[in-house]
Amino acid sequence: MSNSIKLAILGLGTVGTGVINLINDNLDELKRRSGRDIIITEVGTRRQRDDIDPDIMQNSDLMAIAASDNVDIVIEVIGGTTLAKDVIMHAIKNGKHVVTANKALLAEHGNEIFAFAEANNVHVAYEAAVAGGIPIIKVMREALAANKINWLAGIINGTGNFIMTEMRDKGRPFADVLSEAQELGYAEADPTFDVEGIDAAHKLALLASIAFGIPLQFDKVYCEGITGITLQDVNYAEELGYRIKHLGFAVRRDSGGSNGDDAGIELRVHPTLIPQDALLANVNGVKNAVLVNSHPLGQTLYCGDGAGAGATASAVMADVMDLVRVLGSKDNDDQSNSNQNNHGHHVPHLAFIPEQLSDTPILRAEQMITGYYLRVHAFDNPGVLADITRILSDAGINIDAILQKPAHKLGQVPVIILTLPVVESQMNLAIEKIEKLNTITDKVVRIRLDELA
Repeated sequence: MSNSIKLAILGLGTVGTGVINLINDNLDELKRRSGRDIIITEVGTRRQRDDIDPDIMQNSDLMAIAASDNVDIVIEVIGGTTLAKDVIMHAIKNGKHVVTANKALLAEHGNEIFAFAEANNVHVAYEAAVAGGIPIIKVMREALAANKINWLAGIINGTGNFIMTEMRDKGRPFADVLSEAQELGYAEADPTFDVEGIDAAHKLALLASIAFGIPLQFDKVYCEGITGITLQDVNYAEELGYRIKHLGFAVRRDSGGSNGDDAGIELRVHPTLIPQDALLANVNGVKNAVLVNSHPLGQTLYCGDGAGAGATASAVMADVMDLVRVLGSKDNDDQSNSNQNNHGHHVPHLAFIPEQLSDTPILRAEQMITGYYLRVHAFDNPGVLADITRILSDAGINIDAILQKPAHKLGQVPVIILTLPVVESQMNLAIEKIEKLNTITDKVVRIRLDELA
């Protein structure tokens, strides 16, 4: 067999350059671990780079690289969901294994891509698509393979975590921190994907599919951003013993409950109050973390850098090393994977063999179950609090705590209420009734709450 594994890197931005640097820095270590020479033979770039080894072919024709006989593994780090998809499908068609960091592409088109890879007996690896350098995909697919995943919750967007950390620690308003995040390169010029939760929803769709053995269903993820979070709410949450984090949740609900909720899976991204002493509450700055609750293991936390050249390159090359071993096993036994149902030496793309993927439904937003933080502004009149609590009680909503602040301008009083978990539809009806009271001066602010227990 050939002793060399030949790589093509499509895209020489931060991540692509990081992969080249990692290979150059750790070349001997990679060979010792794999038993093979790992070399870059081609790179896809729109302009010629003087800082690239002259032995590496530079080419702007990505399709040609994806079909090249001089390539075993294609690393896609160009981003986007159009050209990247075309290139990956072309690479698969030509028998190339693929490594990608493209969470948006996989969340939206992964079912098609993985099926095409299965049909062509190649693999698409994507550790770098979720949580950067944290090996959460490998953990979910392999280390927890014998466990039943009950739920997972994660800080899976570093920009949002940086913003919420700065607001809490330094008392800075959202707009001010977002501007700094853009200056530091944590947020794009258009930060919508980060602050509105879309980036986190892409990653959550991938994690949920692996956790529960379901097809990718990004379009069914409930998504809410952090643009409406105020310093007032951050401070009130702290006073009540909680912190606000922007979290993604994937929760298995096996049966209906007393509140009439249905069996299925919750996929949701939103700001969340969590206890100050919770593990996720103390993951700050641009760090990512995923908390997994499984049986029989219990809760485990995976934390680290979620972005950046080094972290992402580390994840990309971890996938490359796995594929090097797959290629080695095929060299030793070319017939081992001839049966389309035989997945050989590699874990299936979504951890479950395709024939066993589940049709468990994704629950609608109104079926979700969480606790709630409610901030109500009302005139300081007798009986106001009694009216609010009566409406909540009539809706079957149990109150866990109430914080009433001193009256401020025009005699208005902020009232903060924490509730126990309730079906979203019940809360929607209760808030609608509260806002109709003539003593209520503004829309009710609501933020979901989870004890992570």
